[in-house]
Amino acid sequence: MTTTERPEPPRTADERTSLEGWLDFHRATLALKCEGLDDKQLREASAPPSELTLLGLVRHMAEVERSWFRRVFAHEDTPPIWYSDQNPDGDFHIADGDTAESSFAIWRDEITKAREAAAGHSLDEVVTRPDRGDYNLRWIYLHMIEEYARHNGHADLIRERIDGVTGE
Repeated sequence: MTTTERPEPPRTADERTSLEGWLDFHRATLALKCEGLDDKQLREASAPPSELTLLGLVRHMAEVERSWFRRVFAHEDTPPIWYSDQNPDGDFHIADGDTAESSFAIWRDEITKAREAAAGHSLDEVVTRPDRGDYNLRWIYLHMIEEYARHNGHADLIRERIDGVTGE
């Protein structure tokens, strides 16, 4: 893995720039929590009885990016990457053949596609999710920030148990 630069969110920006800045901050935070670990460590469930791993978190966030920005907001007909009706937590269940390299590449690609899906759209633009109702793009950004922040807290604990590394 390469060295991750984590952008500081702007302190005096407009709403859109602030939301995108905080989301990018949290995306980079997850990458930093994984940096310097090998494939075995990224797969390590270090806080029993939880089976949560850093690699599982990366895969989960790829699914979440894909779901909210592409499927819900952009109405793309794109299937889940790792989970299914038969394996609803498939993003967290890492098979022997799955690699950190491919998982991180997919996550980065989903981030790029999420940015593309949101580009040029108003924060007030509303989309309807038939099973749950209406959402505007602002809500999606806020939800994504919340989702990353919560899971970055998990990543803090997992990483500290793996090798003692702590930090922001």
